[in-house]
Amino acid sequence: MGLSIERIQKRRLLSSYFSVVISVFLVLFLLGALALFVINSNRLSKEFKEEIAMSIYFKKSVTQTQIDVFSEVLRNKPYVKKFKFTSKEDAAKEYSDAFGADFMTFLGTNPLQNSIDIYFKSDYVESAKITAIEQELAGNENIDDIVYNKDLIEKVDKNLKKVSYWILVISGFFAFIAVLLINSSMRLSIYSKRFIIKTMQLVGATKSFIRKPFIWQSIKLGVIGALLAIVSLIAALGYVNNAFPSAHILEDKGIIAAVLGGILLFGILITWFSTFFATQRFLNLRTSDLY
Repeated sequence: MGLSIERIQKRRLLSSYFSVVISVFLVLFLLGALALFVINSNRLSKEFKEEIAMSIYFKKSVTQTQIDVFSEVLRNKPYVKKFKFTSKEDAAKEYSDAFGADFMTFLGTNPLQNSIDIYFKSDYVESAKITAIEQELAGNENIDDIVYNKDLIEKVDKNLKKVSYWILVISGFFAFIAVLLINSSMRLSIYSKRFIIKTMQLVGATKSFIRKPFIWQSIKLGVIGALLAIVSLIAALGYVNNAFPSAHILEDKGIIAAVLGGILLFGILITWFSTFFATQRFLNLRTSDLY
């Protein structure tokens, strides 16, 4: 009889530990996946912004020396990520290659202009900043025309701000739910041992002495859950990288390592705090309140 009761207690204990590990694993996996999504979405949006070009067309009277001087000035501008010069001869060749017709043979002259395509740093790809840059460049007497997709920049600026806002809200919501779920799992685990806690207290054990084994046990469970989440996230990252190699998911290895390390640290801290306050609650209860 005593042996069967002991087996039941062991099963309940293992079930309690298993539920804690699974709760920690699921919550940390979701938080880690969300963190990696936010990081990669920011990187992809930055890359997208930096591929939006502003084309500057020079007047036909402008010499190559003047273009070189302008290019050198442009190189030192804080908003320029990179730029590409295209001569009117290269532009004509690209046009002929694209459309399969040499328009210069029947026009007798090249109507195209020398141009520079400017690619901006992502922080400057905003409607107000781009407009200010356009006005600055338009003051140069050698420039004939400035062309860029204003509607695209306005939409990118507006929509990315909305997306960033909602991602922040959703991340905060999931973080709050994560803390609640892990805390509830730890409280249930400690609740099943409330009589042991009170018995130890009645025989004279100090609060810190009683809390210590529970906290260490919870930290171990938190580490196991966090390690399972880390392994699962690495497997998921590998799968996504193989399925979508152009996304360069594994490009920022330092940031990925920081996120995985943060998951392990969060797993330790949340189980420590939850166990501390859960044991404190039962330590402060009167014996009659345990029932």
